[in-house]
Amino acid sequence: MPHDTDPRLLRAFVAVAEELHFTRAAARLLVAQQALSRDIKRLERDWRTPLFTRDTRHVALTAEARRLLPAVRRVLAAHDELAGEVGRDEARPLVVDVAARIATGHRVLVAAREAAPRLEFVARFHSGLARAAAEIEAGVLDVSFGRVAGLAPALRAGLDHHLVRWERLAVLLPDGHPLAALPRVPLAALAGSTLYAAAGNEETTEWTDYAHRLFEGRDIRVAPPFPKIEGEAEFNRVVVKQGWTVLASEEFVGVPGMTLRPLVDPVPLSPVAMVWRRGLRHPGLAALIAAARELSAAEGWLRRPDGYWMPEADLRLHG
Repeated sequence: MPHDTDPRLLRAFVAVAEELHFTRAAARLLVAQQALSRDIKRLERDWRTPLFTRDTRHVALTAEARRLLPAVRRVLAAHDELAGEVGRDEARPLVVDVAARIATGHRVLVAAREAAPRLEFVARFHSGLARAAAEIEAGVLDVSFGRVAGLAPALRAGLDHHLVRWERLAVLLPDGHPLAALPRVPLAALAGSTLYAAAGNEETTEWTDYAHRLFEGRDIRVAPPFPKIEGEAEFNRVVVKQGWTVLASEEFVGVPGMTLRPLVDPVPLSPVAMVWRRGLRHPGLAALIAAARELSAAEGWLRRPDGYWMPEADLRLHG
């Protein structure tokens, strides 16, 4: 095996290994699909081993590719670290929107700060990937977290992403609600109910879109549009006053007077991806991706439970 493999070929290998789809991998790397296929064939020729099996519908890693993938990731991480060290004095702060202090994105940010203490990450706490994606496109934000499949195609076109977690969903119920006494709430038990899912907030349209897809055909309605609610305290006040039942994540703030219960039968999963502008090169981005991978592996964030559900759009995007 050559000792001087071009890092471009290694990035091509990792992209296809993670996407398991040549078209998506090519879009992620901003190259033509034919060029990506040539790079993979060159790598297979140089290494004298097949890396992928493919037919008209599926791409899969060979056993040798699965064995090599962790080492390739380490090589690329070291390459990115070196690039960061060379330009460390000029590395600007990376602006990262993590939505909330208990959210998946915040845990990734904390881990990246611990792993790369010399880098500066500036945190923001605004929910809504629709808003964040527009700000990433405008250059005022670097990284955010959320559901990519719910974004408008025009916004998605300029973004790259890394899947971090399949987040399980829950329902936030007033303490006196009959379902609050259950340890888990079957989705069918919500038939006839109306749930708040941020309708009316143009910054979180990807979340309202998910709710519509989840409730379709189940006799569950999305609450009508309501003005955007700013801040944790105001959210608590409004939902208690309105007496709402709320579609939420299991990673959610505590609300006095309300009870959070996981949803089951099926278990709804919402993908949380880390999102950034295509072409962004920054040592902080590499640190965030590395932290996300370590947390995902350590905590089983990408394991799907039996009887899960997610929208077709998310399945197509993430496989």
